[in-house]
Amino acid sequence: MTDSKILPKKGERNILITSALPYVNNVPHLGNVIGSVLSADVFSRYNKARERPTLFICGTDEYGTATETKALEEKVTPEELCSKYYKIHKEVYDWFDIAFDSFGRTPTAQHTEICQSIFTRLYEKGFLFEKEAEQPFCEKHGKFLADRFVEGTCPHCAYEDARGDQCDKCGKLLDPKDLINPRCKLDGAAPVIRTTKHIYLSLDKIQPDIERWSSESSSKGGWSKNGRIITESWLKEGLKARGITRDLDWGVPVPLPGYENKKMYVWFDANWGYVSITANYTKDWKLWWNDPDNVQLYQFLGKDNVPFHSVIFPAAQLKTGDDWTMLHHLSATEYLNYENGKFSKSRGIGVFGTSAKETGVPPDVWRYYLLKNRPETGDTQFEWRSFVDSNNSELLAKLGNFANRIIKLVNSKAYNSVIPDAFSASDLPDSFNNTLREVTELLEQYLAEMEAVKLRNGLQIAMKVAEAGNGLIQENRLDNSLIANEPKRAAAVVGTVLNLVYLCSAIFEPYLPATSKSICEQLNAPFLQIPSEADIKDGWKPTYLKAGHKIGKAAYLFSKIDDKKAEEWREHFGGNQAERQKKQDEAAALAAKKALAKAKKKEKKGGKGPGTGVEATAKGTPEAPLADGKVELKGEDGPVDQVVDGVAQVTIPTS
Repeated sequence: MTDSKILPKKGERNILITSALPYVNNVPHLGNVIGSVLSADVFSRYNKARERPTLFICGTDEYGTATETKALEEKVTPEELCSKYYKIHKEVYDWFDIAFDSFGRTPTAQHTEICQSIFTRLYEKGFLFEKEAEQPFCEKHGKFLADRFVEGTCPHCAYEDARGDQCDKCGKLLDPKDLINPRCKLDGAAPVIRTTKHIYLSLDKIQPDIERWSSESSSKGGWSKNGRIITESWLKEGLKARGITRDLDWGVPVPLPGYENKKMYVWFDANWGYVSITANYTKDWKLWWNDPDNVQLYQFLGKDNVPFHSVIFPAAQLKTGDDWTMLHHLSATEYLNYENGKFSKSRGIGVFGTSAKETGVPPDVWRYYLLKNRPETGDTQFEWRSFVDSNNSELLAKLGNFANRIIKLVNSKAYNSVIPDAFSASDLPDSFNNTLREVTELLEQYLAEMEAVKLRNGLQIAMKVAEAGNGLIQENRLDNSLIANEPKRAAAVVGTVLNLVYLCSAIFEPYLPATSKSICEQLNAPFLQIPSEADIKDGWKPTYLKAGHKIGKAAYLFSKIDDKKAEEWREHFGGNQAERQKKQDEAAALAAKKALAKAKKKEKKGGKGPGTGVEATAKGTPEAPLADGKVELKGEDGPVDQVVDGVAQVTIPTS
């Protein structure tokens, strides 16, 4: 029996991809999805479609104060809370078609073993030290308070709900003692300051090594601009020793005597989750993580997580004495805002992963819109009007129409689903040369943008390939008249365009996997690898599908969304999670009350109503109107069955 695990291969370009571990105390919103997991998924699919050994790792970050506080709010144990939210996260990412190779968790034996091993080696080498610290102590419930158990006013921007470790408004890292008018998160009491002991990481001693490494890595790996700027800012300000232990019950135990009641701070242990999740995936994890000459590490995250990946994690790697695979390319996104406001987990503002399912719009449409608006160089906006327009005016009108019109034509009596014998890729009209040259240039641009992790540009270029195919159809006026009067030219158009549709299945696959799969099924063709630079060195040619190949049946790739849905969805998702749930509960209660009253009325009359089983429904018994905002979709050139999501929204209490 062979091990089916993905492992690096000597002499090949091996790609290790991580997506920032989402914290497990809430439901991910669309900003989280595009900021890390979806972007990483696109790059993973791209590299796999180029036949490179590629491993895509992610999982839930479960330890720390935020989990403890959320568990207290929900009156469950941290373990129970994490299991609940791990399942929610996994379901959301599965729905968005995120193809992790391993989606793990941090509370594992491997994670504890690896983190304690790293901690011990840093301690033995003199990069960890003990220091007395003044820390908030809540006299009301008799405990030292970890950073996130203290809230108050930010001294930098005056935000009144800043946490003891960081201000959500201005992004500044804080110490609980910095807060103005601090209060205990559990009971609101004003904490007092007492002395305790903690372990600190000597970042100041490691700074020269980090500077040399980051300068080389950011240049060689082509880090995103914001990643470079944030890292340089931290280094310019000067690194200071930072505490890596906390007074917590939920976390990785500190392997030192006298620290039995303390745990590792989550910002220290979480990055090692990438390693431990890989170790849980394969016993040969060191082939990925201890071979910097043979493996390139790409990390995807939001800009607020940059320092943990470009300073903290590398600092520990540099000083353990091991030969770690270190960051090659850092891809940090800016913020995706919601209708001119900000997404907020704690306040339930915006569209969350579970909410996206409610609309009945397929995942590929969501993927397209989010990736088209990926905040690569600045903040972008999620807006319902542009969401609907991107489906109708781009996916449907360009890509969907392009594929559907040619496949339906070949399905017709004119060709009986078979590419005509008169088609030959080596014998095309000279007038096709401009299109072939354009496609070649677009593919060269596509590969360059994807290699540089410019995913938004890659998607725009892929759509231009579809537009070039549509242009070839228009230029040659492909119709029954051309088929009858110029069969050879018609065959050339048909064969070339079908090959362009097939090419689109390859270059769109990282972005729209379900759509690409449908295209391949309709063409009766296997998954197509993305062409390499060498493949198109002499120009792209339509050589995949040849004369005599029989294609499958046409099917709609996309469906029209009624323009009115934009306003309906804006209204439906306008409140926070609790408000939306309250509206749904009220609507359900009212519907149930009306149904009961109607049933009692019929019973009194002694009449027999229509059945309510499968047979009755099939005969057209009216059903209760939809009150959940689902959309009726219409096909590329006519009505199709309504798209039904089939997955109930997961409801959670707000924090």
